Amino acid sequence: MSRHVLYWSSAALSATLLGSTAPAAHANGTPGNTTSPPADQSPEGNRHGRTLLASVSQSRIQVTYPDGRTGSGSMEDLTSVDPNWEPPVCWYEPVFTPEELKAAVADLKKNGGSGAVNAHEFWTSGIFVKHYEEGKEQDNFDLNSSKNTMAKGYKDYNTGKDGMFWRSVVRDGHEDDTEAWDCGRVMFWQDAGTIPDDPHAPTPETLAAYAYDQIDVPKTEVELKPQTNSKVNLPTWVWLDNGTFKDVKVRAELPNTGLWAETTAKPVALHLEPGTADAETFPASGDCEINADGSIGTPYTKGKADQTPPCGIRYLRASGGKPYQLKASITWKISWEGTGGTQGDLPDGTFETTQDMDVQEIQSINR
Repeated sequence: MSRHVLYWSSAALSATLLGSTAPAAHANGTPGNTTSPPADQSPEGNRHGRTLLASVSQSRIQVTYPDGRTGSGSMEDLTSVDPNWEPPVCWYEPVFTPEELKAAVADLKKNGGSGAVNAHEFWTSGIFVKHYEEGKEQDNFDLNSSKNTMAKGYKDYNTGKDGMFWRSVVRDGHEDDTEAWDCGRVMFWQDAGTIPDDPHAPTPETLAAYAYDQIDVPKTEVELKPQTNSKVNLPTWVWLDNGTFKDVKVRAELPNTGLWAETTAKPVALHLEPGTADAETFPASGDCEINADGSIGTPYTKGKADQTPPCGIRYLRASGGKPYQLKASITWKISWEGTGGTQGDLPDGTFETTQDMDVQEIQSINR
C-alpha cells in the first residue's frame, strides 16, 4: 500500500490532490449547451496533468436539451416514483489517447504528487511509468471483489496504436457509496471502435439513466376556482391550461464511443391530495388525466358553481384558521431511445408542490 494512495471519501480526495482547487463538474447545463470539464481540464490548456487529478465525478458525458426546456420560468428536479431505483453509481469512460497519457505522466513527474488511476486509487508517477511505459503488472484494487486481479502492463503507453485508455467514473454525489468500488479496474486500454467487455461498461441505457438524472420540469402550480379561499361543500375547480406542460427531452452522449441516448419525460397525469380526510376529490382517485391538447381539467366558467368538476376537490369541513395543504403532483412517463435503435422505459417521475387552502363555512342570515 505504500506505492498506492487510496482515498476513502470525497472530502479526503479534495484535500489531497496536490492542493487542487478545481471544482467537480456538474452535469446540469444551460439550454442548448453541452456540459464540459472546467477550462483547465479541457483539450486546450494544461489538459494532461489536470485530467490525472480530475474529480472522481468528473464525467465526460455531454448533455444537451433538445426540447422542453426554454430557460424561462421555474424548473425543478424530477423525482423517481420508485424509491429503489437510481442511475448507475459508476461506469468506465475513455479519458486518454496514448500521447495524452504519456504527456500527463510527464507532467506528474515534473510536478510531483499522485494521479487518479481509477475512481478511488491514486498512483505516483513512478507507478504510472512502471505500468504504462515499462510493462509491469499492477493489481486491480476492488474492495467488493473476493478475488483480486492483476492488470497487464503496457509498453510506451501504447504509442502508435489506435484506441484510448479508459478509467472509472463515479456518479456525482455518490463517491462514498460502496457500489462505487465495483469499478475497481485500474486505467486500461480499449481499441478504437470497441466497448469494454465489462459489466460496468457504458451502454445506451447507462446514458439514458444519466440523462434522467438531469431532467428538470416546470414547477406545478394549478389554477383554482375559488382560488385560495374555498367554501365548505362547494366544489373547487382545478385545471392547467394547455401548453403549461410539454415533453422534456435530455440527450446524453459519451465522446469517442459512438454511444448516445435521448431520454424523454412526458406529462401524463395530475394527482391531487386535499390535505385533509374531510374532502372529496374529482375523480375519486385524485388522478386527473392530461387532455389531448396538453391541458388538465376544465377551466371554471360562470354558472358552474354547483356542477361537479372533471378535476377538483370538495372540502367537507372548514379549515378553522389553519389552511389545508393542497398537494398537486404531475406524473411524468419516462422513455428513452439510443444508439443502434435501442429503446426502453425508466421509472415514472414526479414533481409535487403544496398550496395553502383556506376553507370557510358558508355564512347565512336567519330572520
